[in-house]
Amino acid sequence: MDALGWDSCDIIIVTGDAYVDHPSFGMAVIGRVLEAQGFRVGIIAQPDWQSAEPFKALGQPNLFFGVASGNMDSMINRYTADRRLRHDDAYTPGNEGGKRPDRAVIVYSQRCREAYKDTPIVIGSIEASLRRIAHYDYWSDKVRRSVLLDSRADLLLYGNAERAIIDVAHRLGRGDTIHSIRDLRGTAFVTRDVPDGWTVIDSSSVDQVGKVDKITSPYVDTSATESCKKNEENPDTESATDVVQTVRIVDPLQARKSGTDAAKTVIRLPDYDVVKNDPVNYAHAARVLHLETNPGNARALVQRHGDQEVWLNPPPIPLTTEELDWVFELPYQRKPHPIYGNAKIPAYEMIRFSVNIMRGCFGGCSFCSITEHEGRIIQSRSHESIVKEVEKIRDKTPEFTGVISDLGGPTANMWRLNCKSTEIESRCRRLSCVYPSICKSLNTDQTPLIDLYRDVRELTGVKKVLIASGLRYDLAIETPEYVKELVTHHVGGYLKIAPEHSEEGPLSKMMKPDMSSYDKFKAMFDKYSKQAGKEQYLIPYFIAAHPGTTDKDMMNLAMWLKGNSFRADQVQAFYPSPMANATAMYYSGKNPLKKVSRTSEDVVSAKGLKQRRLHKALLRYHDPEGWPSIREALLAMGRKDLIGYGKKHLVPPRQPVNWTPKHGKGRRVLTQHTGLPPRRTK
Repeated sequence: MDALGWDSCDIIIVTGDAYVDHPSFGMAVIGRVLEAQGFRVGIIAQPDWQSAEPFKALGQPNLFFGVASGNMDSMINRYTADRRLRHDDAYTPGNEGGKRPDRAVIVYSQRCREAYKDTPIVIGSIEASLRRIAHYDYWSDKVRRSVLLDSRADLLLYGNAERAIIDVAHRLGRGDTIHSIRDLRGTAFVTRDVPDGWTVIDSSSVDQVGKVDKITSPYVDTSATESCKKNEENPDTESATDVVQTVRIVDPLQARKSGTDAAKTVIRLPDYDVVKNDPVNYAHAARVLHLETNPGNARALVQRHGDQEVWLNPPPIPLTTEELDWVFELPYQRKPHPIYGNAKIPAYEMIRFSVNIMRGCFGGCSFCSITEHEGRIIQSRSHESIVKEVEKIRDKTPEFTGVISDLGGPTANMWRLNCKSTEIESRCRRLSCVYPSICKSLNTDQTPLIDLYRDVRELTGVKKVLIASGLRYDLAIETPEYVKELVTHHVGGYLKIAPEHSEEGPLSKMMKPDMSSYDKFKAMFDKYSKQAGKEQYLIPYFIAAHPGTTDKDMMNLAMWLKGNSFRADQVQAFYPSPMANATAMYYSGKNPLKKVSRTSEDVVSAKGLKQRRLHKALLRYHDPEGWPSIREALLAMGRKDLIGYGKKHLVPPRQPVNWTPKHGKGRRVLTQHTGLPPRRTK
């Protein structure tokens, strides 16, 4: 500030991550975006939260505090899926854990309020996004109220927040009050009453008894244009005792025809006091929220918390290619702040030679938070902007050796894939464009991505371009030329993909394709690897204990793994992150992917530690540590035939000679094929 001649900051961003000035870090993006608008921006990274003093380090901001937990949710960052404390943090120098508080958005906001009580507080980041309404909290095993109330923030920004944060800054700069900003997309706030002039649709009572308007199902193939529209024929005819919290989804065009202004319509979700005590109502609220996520037709939502209302405006309009290019071409230094010296920040080390080419995901996987945060409409950078960034890495990064570690984003191969019709896209209510099958209105041509790979690969000074982002293989097989290009030039021996499971039960709850897509992709992968004269392997990842997964499902997956010569030692157990559809299944025992009622489909979940460990042990069927529990489970399922020493057996009848338990201290080994030499570990 002294060097720049500043006597104060207009905006101060408080973040739980170390400050890395790179477009993969949220605080850097927001800071550079606001700086480009002429604002003086300060950043307080990983402050000591035990008192308000560290939050006064840059003085009082003229406009507002912007508070974020960082790139990760602070609770997921700090605890394992079994609620065990982590001792590392990839976003901290030296990989040191404990440098941010639990529920960082709440704690930081409270300290900012203590430091300067009259300064507006705007909260954001994925932690705030996923807690914008009442949500199930896995760590306390209860439904918590909106983070707006516990943080005492004035405004919450969710999703891609560049437009909203710019608007907020300029309005406050011209003298508007924070409480007058109520019309921005992608924002949430607390109010006392629903404003005059709004039509309220109560999701618990809008439908007439005995007859429910049928909603276009997100789980059927909307192959034709008409099938993406609301189906008014053959309404359901369940009785009033069967139907609980059913909402009539009215698309904007119909709303206008009926005289209802969709822009002035708000859907009332069940109150916090209701959802915290009734899991079925919770599942219903989750379903309604997810059906209202398309920026083209989403309405505002409101949820009462005691004597206050939490109001959610519709999601932000996706950034255009030109806007996204502008964001990524701001003058990032692409490295950590010098204050950290030579300390390594693992998250930065992983992405410093990677390039983010897009945002969003239309996959809709029920366990994933990308769609809730970034949206399901793909936002793509231009070919030219991406090439320009690679050249910048080459020319301005002394450590660059010629290897681009990744060209990707939330997925590797959704760049430029959007709906063929803007009209269909604006009306669609599918939660996934690719489940249970790929929508015929979706453009799946990945040849532009081939051209991008080739142009980056041919740049002077670039020796290798790897693709490390998660690959959507059911999309990849739609363009065999893309698979050939990928396998021939962009796989460094191993390619990570995520089937997640082999069985239909869990896959249907995950909204993931069946294994036939995997089999087709593997055949292509092996074929093109052989043609290229390369020995390359697929590395599949799986989730243990996902809602809808039975012990039998896990047993079948273990047999699939063994039959395909995989040893999946690095296993991820299902993590119930706030607001995900799978979390609603986990908590409520109901399936919000379908209409929710007292008698609707029940979903089982492995909740006890014993069963969750069994599911993880079945994925590591070859590890003697899990054999006792696997044998016990097999006997209980009447599958004694799987215990033995043959190839068709899953586990042997006895432990190895001189075997001793590890007492929970498991190995961290990458998934690999049986017979491969073990990887070197430090």
